[in-house]
Amino acid sequence: MKHSASYERTFVFAGGGTGGHIYPGLAVCDELRSLSQQQNQTIRIVWLGNSSGMDQNLVEKSGSVDTFVGIPSGKLRRYFSFKNFTDFFKIFAGLVKSFFVLCKLKPVVLFSKGGFVSVPPCMAAKFLRIPVITHECDFTPGLATKINSRFASKILVSYEETKQFLGEEKSKKTEVTGNPVRPVFYSANPQNGKAFLFENRSDYDSEKPILLVLGGSLGAHQINTLVAENLDWLCQKFTVVHQCGARDFTEMPQNKNGYFLYPFIYKEMCDVIACSDIIVSRAGANSIWECSVLGKPMVLIPLCGSGTRGDQVDNAQFFAEKGAALVLLGENADSQNLKSALEKMSEPSFRAEAASASKNLSEGKRPAQKIAEIVWNYGSN
Repeated sequence: MKHSASYERTFVFAGGGTGGHIYPGLAVCDELRSLSQQQNQTIRIVWLGNSSGMDQNLVEKSGSVDTFVGIPSGKLRRYFSFKNFTDFFKIFAGLVKSFFVLCKLKPVVLFSKGGFVSVPPCMAAKFLRIPVITHECDFTPGLATKINSRFASKILVSYEETKQFLGEEKSKKTEVTGNPVRPVFYSANPQNGKAFLFENRSDYDSEKPILLVLGGSLGAHQINTLVAENLDWLCQKFTVVHQCGARDFTEMPQNKNGYFLYPFIYKEMCDVIACSDIIVSRAGANSIWECSVLGKPMVLIPLCGSGTRGDQVDNAQFFAEKGAALVLLGENADSQNLKSALEKMSEPSFRAEAASASKNLSEGKRPAQKIAEIVWNYGSN
């Protein structure tokens, strides 16, 4: 998406590696653009992301930024690996390119949405005395955020409790904003969701609650296996809508009555969530906050174990403590416990209370709007 070549100010966004680091940043971009239009100012938004992988496609497809610039990116690992040595040179290359890109662009502020690719731009911006604002979406800060917070003028978090993990000094420059959600979720239409899912499908039973199972773009094999093992029972109780991801799509039942299978749902997802009654999902920050905006009760099966830092577990437990979700953790994520959780969620009174608790978590000013105002004000100083 290209805008006028005459800009009053340039804002740089940095982040990537996963959609979880990109979509919330794009939500802030949209609100920042809206704010500039209200102020009758023309701004330029440039995104610094990974030169390989999905970043460029997701950012450019959104139409929310003027320019995407790819930089080399290495992974920061907490454990010993020979890749730490080779990735050091990628990180250094990313730092050098970020330095020259920022020198050329002269942005008024750099906003980081996290991911390893955001570290070199934040370092370069600090050296160039460009204000850095970083946002952490998870309950506990990731390694990239911990590093970026050293260079940040302002640290933004989604939860009040996250401050305790940052230390006393950093908490003084920390503000709780919530997690930014794309504007389309605030205007989602459940009727459009039903039309997308069930039009021309004679096996849709409107008397059954709609159970939406989310596994991300690639899929969550653990969740997909639970669905496959319990599909008959699920279809007796619910109209089952399942985004299973690309990897497992061909392995899932294809012609089961009352079972609506998709490898991935993109632009229609906000409407699909809006028309659903119960959500079964991982506990990535983006998906659970999107469900919260739409007031949806959840059964969360967080990613846990040695391959994760436990951020999804923390996210899930927070939502469970607030009454918005039931959590199946580790070995408890089995067929029996899934059925028990869904039986409980099937009770209208329980589901209504969980839905209300979910909605309450995202009440108030939109996080993306609040963050955009902070970024705008820093860029006005």
